[in-house]
Amino acid sequence: MSELSPPVRAKRPEFRNINAFNDLPGYRWPLAAIVSGMHRASGLILFLLMPFIIWMFDTSVSSEFSFARFTSIFHNGFGFVPGILVKIVALGLIWAYLHHFFAGMRHIRMDMFHTVSKVQGKTTAQIVLVLSLGLTLVLGAKLFGLY
Repeated sequence: MSELSPPVRAKRPEFRNINAFNDLPGYRWPLAAIVSGMHRASGLILFLLMPFIIWMFDTSVSSEFSFARFTSIFHNGFGFVPGILVKIVALGLIWAYLHHFFAGMRHIRMDMFHTVSKVQGKTTAQIVLVLSLGLTLVLGAKLFGLY
């Protein structure tokens, strides 16, 4: 009598010493990991530009004169900084806030319902990207005077 041998599986590659220059460029990050990294980057952007955000808020609500000066900076610029650069920085802040908000809601939802799966992670990551980039485009169009 002959015994049946167990099926032979292909051996998966084993990485013990990862070379960052050779191994990492070929690694494909899942969408959920990309959105999670963007969540961290948007939080860093918001933190580093906090003085600019506070200045913008203070200037826009102090008085009618300061509000007029604030809006003129978007058109005329400020010192050697052209107005288009101020608008681009403001657009970056809009994206950072929206992405950080929606990704944070995603993480809170996952924590509340204890649901973490590959399919759900990919789906919620897609939702975060669509909402944050879509609203950024709409608000960017308003910022640049398209409507």
